[in-house]
Amino acid sequence: MKLYHHPLSGHAHRARLFLSLIGAPVEVIDVDLAAGAHKAPDFLALNRFGQLPVLVDGDIVIADSSAILVYAAKKFARTDWLPEAPAQAAAVQRWLSVAAGQIAFGPAAARLVTVFGAGFNPDEVIARAHGVLKVIDAELEGRDWIIGSAAPTIADIALYSYIANAPEGNVDLASYANVNAWLDRVAALPGFVAFQQTEIGLRKAA
Repeated sequence: MKLYHHPLSGHAHRARLFLSLIGAPVEVIDVDLAAGAHKAPDFLALNRFGQLPVLVDGDIVIADSSAILVYAAKKFARTDWLPEAPAQAAAVQRWLSVAAGQIAFGPAAARLVTVFGAGFNPDEVIARAHGVLKVIDAELEGRDWIIGSAAPTIADIALYSYIANAPEGNVDLASYANVNAWLDRVAALPGFVAFQQTEIGLRKAA
């Protein structure tokens, strides 16, 4: 398997992190976004949207980070990470949707402003970030993992990267005790791969 990836992409980190956590054999190929490699014809043949990550498994091409999480969990029969029980499967899907929605338009967008110079309104996206973080912090009260399971699922992985690096987008995590404890639990998992950090936003060097 090959994973087309960029070290500063939270979407790509989700995929790389999960593949590492389950010990999946994968070759990580960094795509030069600054040089426009994601818009080159050979890459657009893999993903017409020109977005990362993309997983290539023989003749199978999977684009989209959540789709890659689902594919890998199914391919390697990891029902511990993607439960088959209807209620748990639905709970996982709920949080995959949050990752693609409120997380993408909150902490991920705030980080895009500082790291990549995106033209979002900083105050607006930071406010969105705090809105979803308050919900997640409340959801984690009395829980180790986001769906209330005994072990992590791909829902936790889908949420992790952009929350972990939210301070790069000037989103302060200090008041979210449950979120911070959960971040520590994810980082303690065997096979964990950290998301590359930059000295920007609240992480600026003193």
